[in-house]
Amino acid sequence: MPQMSDHRARALELIVDRIDQTAADAPTAGFPHYADPGTGAWTRTPTGDWTGGFWVGELWLAARVTGDRRYAKLGRDWAQALRPRTASETVFRGFLFWYGAALGAVLHDDEIAAEIAVSGGRSLATLFNRSANLIPLGSEAEEASDVGRGEANIDGVPGGTPLLIFAARRAGQPELSELAETNARRHIELCVRADNSVCQSASFDPRSGKVLRRYTHKGVRDDSTWTRAQAWAMLGFSQAVCAGADEFLDVAMGVSDWWCEHLPKTAVASWDFDDPDGPRDTSGTAIAAASLLKLSPVAGTRGAVYRETAEAMADALIEHHLTGLDAADARPAGILTDGCYNRRIGLATANELIWGDYFLLEALSVMEGHLNSEEV
Repeated sequence: MPQMSDHRARALELIVDRIDQTAADAPTAGFPHYADPGTGAWTRTPTGDWTGGFWVGELWLAARVTGDRRYAKLGRDWAQALRPRTASETVFRGFLFWYGAALGAVLHDDEIAAEIAVSGGRSLATLFNRSANLIPLGSEAEEASDVGRGEANIDGVPGGTPLLIFAARRAGQPELSELAETNARRHIELCVRADNSVCQSASFDPRSGKVLRRYTHKGVRDDSTWTRAQAWAMLGFSQAVCAGADEFLDVAMGVSDWWCEHLPKTAVASWDFDDPDGPRDTSGTAIAAASLLKLSPVAGTRGAVYRETAEAMADALIEHHLTGLDAADARPAGILTDGCYNRRIGLATANELIWGDYFLLEALSVMEGHLNSEEV
């Protein structure tokens, strides 16, 4: 049996091969969204939906891992294809332009990517509701339901927080950093329960800011802990800490400790922690692994536990859910299988998901020494 370090290096190669397969189509073919795990055929979106930034982020990371500037050139081209989305009324501009553009500036000093990222951050800030002290989902948020200027969810913290802080520093607008921290602070009040589990969403009166209800609209129940909600919280508050907002360290560690305490022995979480026998969600597990790696260097005595847990999750994803390590596997190589997009509506419940691919690549890049976790 090869050493796990060999498996990690081989997994990186396979994921980059998968990026090459996906990039074979021009940007006009649309952004990869989710794929059939048997054939590798992508369902694509013309403008990127909420996930297009993760595809571009993979290209920026591939350029760092391989040293091949071809990937950075592709990243710039795809970032340009995202540019029209700066005008869309959605909180997911945070995902789109942090991963899709800011990473190009952070990792490769790409000036075009930096300009797009600043534009995306500034436009995201225009959605901020000062009565509620948060950025709502927005009327064009890519959700099946429960969107608009009176809805918020934990997904509004990751991506958006580092994007706004990046834009603040790049453009000399410190108010954008203040807005990012206010938004993150408000989401703690709305979404983090007393036991550090995470409630996905909240409805509020957009005029007064009064909270009307808290609920989990993608989980097994309205009061459940949906796996990706917990993982998004881990990511968002860890990104805030890595960007210099130390006040979020306690909450980042709290939600991360909850994850570590509830992770099953398989090291791959189910789609909802309140449905432990339901389908796995490799994408949520990959998000959590990348998040724990960010938090580990600043978490004191807990740091070693976070690193060990992240490595166990990434290794489990490689060993049991990544195609191509077994020579007898006839499927296209480099696919992260068993991602659960939306169990409630039966959408892509055991598929390759572009954000799962991205976060596994990010985690492996850190583990193999190609990337500092706090950079992204």
